[in-house]
Amino acid sequence: MAASPASLEEWRNRLFHVTEVLTLTEQEWITYWPYVDNIWSHRSTQKSKKGSSQTHYYDCRLKGRPPGTPQNQDPNKKKRKRAARERDLCDMKIKVVETIAEDGSGVEKTFTIERVRKEGIPQRARIGDPADVGGEGSAADGQVLEQQLEDVMGLGMGDELQLNDSGAGDGPHSLGILASSKAVDMDRYGIPGLLGEVHRHTLEESDRIKKCTVEREGIKRQKEMKKVQFGGKYPQKTYHKKASGQALQTVKRHSKPNELKLFGSCFCPFVQRVWIALEVKGLNYQYIEVDTYKKPQSLLEINPRGLVPALKHGDWGCYESTVLLEYLEDLEVGTALLPKHPQLKATSRLWVDHVNRNIVPGFYRYLQAQEQGKQTEYAEELRVEISKIVDAADAAGPFFLGPYVTFVDVSIAPWLLRLSRVLHPYRGWPVAEPGSRLGLWVNALESSEAIKNTVSSSDLYLDSYERYAENRPDTSQVAKAVNSGRGLP
Repeated sequence: MAASPASLEEWRNRLFHVTEVLTLTEQEWITYWPYVDNIWSHRSTQKSKKGSSQTHYYDCRLKGRPPGTPQNQDPNKKKRKRAARERDLCDMKIKVVETIAEDGSGVEKTFTIERVRKEGIPQRARIGDPADVGGEGSAADGQVLEQQLEDVMGLGMGDELQLNDSGAGDGPHSLGILASSKAVDMDRYGIPGLLGEVHRHTLEESDRIKKCTVEREGIKRQKEMKKVQFGGKYPQKTYHKKASGQALQTVKRHSKPNELKLFGSCFCPFVQRVWIALEVKGLNYQYIEVDTYKKPQSLLEINPRGLVPALKHGDWGCYESTVLLEYLEDLEVGTALLPKHPQLKATSRLWVDHVNRNIVPGFYRYLQAQEQGKQTEYAEELRVEISKIVDAADAAGPFFLGPYVTFVDVSIAPWLLRLSRVLHPYRGWPVAEPGSRLGLWVNALESSEAIKNTVSSSDLYLDSYERYAENRPDTSQVAKAVNSGRGLP
């Protein structure tokens, strides 16, 4: 396999768009296909009767497919860190005809690649032309043809055909079949084709979804080299000491000295609670990242135990995330998080107590459990406790009390966000169904700008929580409390 073959980018683009029939020699196939196998996902192979050729069919990888086999329950099998992707994001298909030909010098393979075209439909159909549809060009005729196209083209995945005035044709009803936002008749590069004949996304999006074989093998070699350097073991991942992603931009915006200071650690969910509240309220503050394992003096002056979050307001300081949330609320500055109605306010505090007593400890018990039996037991316990608060939430939502972020949302958000970022890759926790009440809640949290301002990139959480997933000694005060069966510090 060539490390950096000639005209690589040109070939990658040609093998992404497949605007023409491409015929590759065996050497070209071996050289270039490993750089684009992340774009295409093999679906089937048909062999010719004579055996001189076989045809391989590929879908765009963003088409996706449902899981085909039951989940392996072997406790000794290492779990892959995978996250379910949304399906039906692209319908483009190609076929590769692998032909074996004999010449004077021996056997030579060729690989012919072309798009799988939509058959039986003109590239551009006109609605309203009697010669085309055999009618008077009425709107009803248009709907019939639209339905026929849907039946033939398989547009049953929520894609729509939009009937637009094309500006062509003789009659007042001359309309062209154009694609709506999903069903485009031209891809993002301006390449024409009916739905399913062009990609709905860019090459960069394919590269983001999955790395090609060459890149994966390069990463594997780097890991093996590190393994050799560290005496046969991979170096253990540790907690991050600097925010990343959108959270890093928030840190930069709030780096100037301010009377109100938040001492925190970028990976800590308890810190994120207070951080979200500050963002929702729109308060001016200074964010100070500290390494709690080194317990700097500035932090110890506020909290003698050296734990975060800690808040300093002028000469006064305090700690404990729920207490700090109450303090920020009592300042009566910015957006209120607690409702004014006394009973709703009490109900909110009751469910925050449920989060602190049941969901937070349950999260860590499940993550730190090493035995399969315990993991199953703790997963069910956590599911039950989350279901209780979901059932108590406003039915329409999307947040706990309705359309706005409130006290309960801020209190539970860090752990709901970590279901997909931590529990899913480390313990196989299922991703919330998009249409479920929990799914609506999580999606609303993920979409809130104030909350996004406190969220780092996924690898920060994955790396920082590896210690918990392996239940390493001296991971944190929280981990020690969970292992000993005591309440959280």
